[in-house]
Amino acid sequence: MPRDDAGAAPWVPAHGGLPALRDALHDCRGCDLWEHATQPVPGAGAVDAPLVVVGEQPGDQEDRAGEPFVGPAGHLLDRALDEAGIAREVVYRTNAVKHFRFTTRGKRRIHESPARWQVAACGPWLLAELERVAPQVVVLLGATAGQAVHGPSLRVGAVRGMVMPWPLERLPLPEPPEAVVTTVHPSAVLRSRTREQDYTALVADLSVAAAAL
Repeated sequence: MPRDDAGAAPWVPAHGGLPALRDALHDCRGCDLWEHATQPVPGAGAVDAPLVVVGEQPGDQEDRAGEPFVGPAGHLLDRALDEAGIAREVVYRTNAVKHFRFTTRGKRRIHESPARWQVAACGPWLLAELERVAPQVVVLLGATAGQAVHGPSLRVGAVRGMVMPWPLERLPLPEPPEAVVTTVHPSAVLRSRTREQDYTALVADLSVAAAAL
């Protein structure tokens, strides 16, 4: 598919709330990922949630269910949010990319990180969600989400757990979040050989976000 600099922008409705975004997302052809994914996966949560969590992309289970963070990484995230003192009902969950990118190995679908141009193409959807929800705090999970907001030079290890401003000049919003906190993606914790230590660090980062609310 040709790479259109506008990406998803032509499909993002200028008006309407989150239901309008979810409806329009099914027609998006802003990049090529829609061709093989089961369906797009919009964000989910309260329309006025004070905290938005942004991951990379839907996984296999999310792609089939049409809901974000319903797989093992989502369950670990829920537990970490609870331990950080963040009630689930105040969180809106979404991803930087709305379709599942994968390679096939036999009958298995193996996660493949989205290309930078695909992340950029999907950017208008994330901005539209943030404009509708207008959260106080945004938590970015992993490098893809972090770079989608702060740019390709961001390194998670250098900024994780820090309270940073929203990059308003790069991504304009009428009501920008008061704080942005970057941390690792829960799936990285699940793969880690030092899972307990990394999980504790994830909870500590989420506690920073909780204190910013």
